[in-house]
Amino acid sequence: MANSNLMRIEVVYPLPHEQLLLETHVPEGASLREGILASGVLARYPELSLDTLEAGIFGKLATLDEPLRERDRIEIYRPLIADPKAVRKQRAAEGKRMKRGGGDVESDEG
Repeated sequence: MANSNLMRIEVVYPLPHEQLLLETHVPEGASLREGILASGVLARYPELSLDTLEAGIFGKLATLDEPLRERDRIEIYRPLIADPKAVRKQRAAEGKRMKRGGGDVESDEG
């Protein structure tokens, strides 16, 4: 039963151990905030709060007031554990090289 006044959207919340993807419907003209609320992700993950979370639409950071369009994908971003620039700077200071994929290169010395 399709309602022409509803839009289909997805809400994605990536976790280290799972990729949560919720599909829901919101009224035309709904905001990013309303999409998050309609998805039920806040009830499922109580550590999330609209006051502090960062979210975007298709990889582009957006405000909670951003209007949604049909088939938009809302992405809820987790805070970084470490600043990638700071990690690279620290590795350079320690004289470590990095291999592709981000791990340390094994030393032949030793």
